[in-house]
Amino acid sequence: MIPRTSSSDSRARIVVVANQKGGSGKTTVAVNLAVGLMRAGISVASLDADLNQESLTHYVENRMAWARLRGLDLPTPVHERLSLPSSEDPDVFLSRRLTELAAEHHAIVIDTAGHNDGLNRSIHARADVLVTPLNDSFVDLDVLGRFDPETLDVVGTGKYAAMVGDLRDARRKSGERDIDWIVVRNRLSAIDTRNKRHVGKSLSDLARLLDFRCAEGLGERLIFREFFTKGLTAVDDLTQAALGVRPTLSHLTAQVEMQALLQAVLGRTTADAELDDLRLSAA
Repeated sequence: MIPRTSSSDSRARIVVVANQKGGSGKTTVAVNLAVGLMRAGISVASLDADLNQESLTHYVENRMAWARLRGLDLPTPVHERLSLPSSEDPDVFLSRRLTELAAEHHAIVIDTAGHNDGLNRSIHARADVLVTPLNDSFVDLDVLGRFDPETLDVVGTGKYAAMVGDLRDARRKSGERDIDWIVVRNRLSAIDTRNKRHVGKSLSDLARLLDFRCAEGLGERLIFREFFTKGLTAVDDLTQAALGVRPTLSHLTAQVEMQALLQAVLGRTTADAELDDLRLSAA
């Protein structure tokens, strides 16, 4: 969960959306979380660390352009590309930039690249909350674990899970708060299939082994692709004026899914208390 904030603890809470597997919906989750936190009254900065694609940057640009075009009031995080100077150490650069942003904001949402380099490891090491979206398949689960082909029992740890585990061990040894790791089953099919059940069981087994929380993510919906060009999110007020078309049941369902995911990130049973603490600290 996002740790409680007191008057003596002014450090921004860092939410990192990451996975070494591409195409898992990281940017969609990141922008929805950022806007959802803002709508809860929390000041948010967003960082795009994937400079090859810059999907989050383009999403925010589209959001600002659509707001101007339609005359909408769309809460938008203070955003920047996280460009590492070639002459600077990643740890030093990231520490300085996060400290500067923490002076102005109470949450920082970071969308990451799908590879393991110095800057990406530094970002992971500083996460209070790590959100890892996964498509609902064993291809995506491979970054977390290896499985027996007959029983589907967990027989090994995937490379990404091993990296996260190493960083969590280092934080524990140094006396720092552990990373709250949440794995999100994303792009779920509405149809109950045998593969879907197998993935769910294997993910539950991995959760016990690797100490992460599971959260139901977003269904496989065309509207999430359509949102991108307008910069809209499922937590926006999806009126006809905002969408440009009449809202549908699919829009409503997407809102329910994203609200559930936002509450999972904030903490299942303490979401209201966490939000109250963050609002007080922002006042």
